[in-house]
Amino acid sequence: MKGRPENLSPEVEARPVVLEIDGLTHYFDSLRAVHDFSVTIKEGELVGLIGPNGAGKTTVFNLITGVYRPTAGSIRYNGVQLVGLPSHEIIQMGIARTFQNIRLFSNLTVLDNVLIAYHPHSGYGLTDSIFRSRRFREREKAMIERSQEFLEIFGLADRQNDIASSLPYGLQRRLEIARALATQPRLLLLDEPAAGMNPQEIDQLMELIQFIRERFQLTIFLVEHRMRLVMNICEWITVMDFGEIIARGKPEEVRGNPQVIEAYLGRQAIR
Repeated sequence: MKGRPENLSPEVEARPVVLEIDGLTHYFDSLRAVHDFSVTIKEGELVGLIGPNGAGKTTVFNLITGVYRPTAGSIRYNGVQLVGLPSHEIIQMGIARTFQNIRLFSNLTVLDNVLIAYHPHSGYGLTDSIFRSRRFREREKAMIERSQEFLEIFGLADRQNDIASSLPYGLQRRLEIARALATQPRLLLLDEPAAGMNPQEIDQLMELIQFIRERFQLTIFLVEHRMRLVMNICEWITVMDFGEIIARGKPEEVRGNPQVIEAYLGRQAIR
């Protein structure tokens, strides 16, 4: 199948397709950022996207989530065409993402950061909110309890009343992922989640990603520069350089690919 490596297990190949991108191309004026990018991700997979700085990886994520509209190509999520849809509709369909630079409501509490993500699923209207109806009170109570459960899962329960910006960097990353999951996604896009982390925090992040994948039955598409993380947790990897795919395969296949070594691994040692 186009956009997939060969020799994946029959069990994996039998799963339904969650994300299918075909011929994705995007220009910024005359600058070609992404060219003929294709990938097919099946339910429950953890797939990596790597490449040097400027290769076009984050642009792919921005195209998936409706930040940019592609010049050409198709993006289908569970068979539904995403091209042309606004970002908020894409989120409501079950896609969430984190960002290379952490984007929290830095002046709000840890609890409020997660609670905000629940409000699109609140189940009450403006009138309920104004008059603080029984429905409003019950739904608010349920959302607070659910948010607190998320914070417990992510080891943040004892920091729920802290201001988000006061958290250590690694805990801010955890909070960002918790908030993304509070939107109830089926597909999670992680954009360089290990950026700025020390080796111990990266080890904890690897465990967290694998845990949330199983706990929430997620499909995960991961952009990352820390090769140790990608090679240890991803089932297969796509490699970009100058906006194009130059390799695709299992971690051990990508690690030894001469084009990858020249374009990426040769410039930056595996850490």
